[in-house]
Amino acid sequence: QVQLVESGGGSVQAGGSLRLSCLASGYSFALYSMAWFRQTPGKKREVLAAIGTKGGTDYADSVKGRFTISRDDSKNTLYLQMNSLKPEDTAIYTCARRTYEGDYPFLGLLGYIWGQGTQVTVSS
Repeated sequence: QVQLVESGGGSVQAGGSLRLSCLASGYSFALYSMAWFRQTPGKKREVLAAIGTKGGTDYADSVKGRFTISRDDSKNTLYLQMNSLKPEDTAIYTCARRTYEGDYPFLGLLGYIWGQGTQVTVSS
């Protein structure tokens, strides 16, 4: 079955950087678009960045210019490089796979299968 396992979360001071990884298994990674989401208690899930199978990307305004999504199909791994982190970036970060095969980097909430998430805490 589909498994998405995130890693790389932790605590960092404001202005710092973290790189999240998401190791995928149980399916043909290269055939599916992927995305990163985050959620904090009391808030709805927020989509941050998406990447298509051909490498096309799209970003939410809240992270554009600070976060970079990438993928390595040879390693079945999705990445999120996060720079210039702010306290408001504190959240559980989750990677996700589109429900259906396809290239389009869909920046939306619906039609995704999510992993368990990794905690990111940014202190001021």
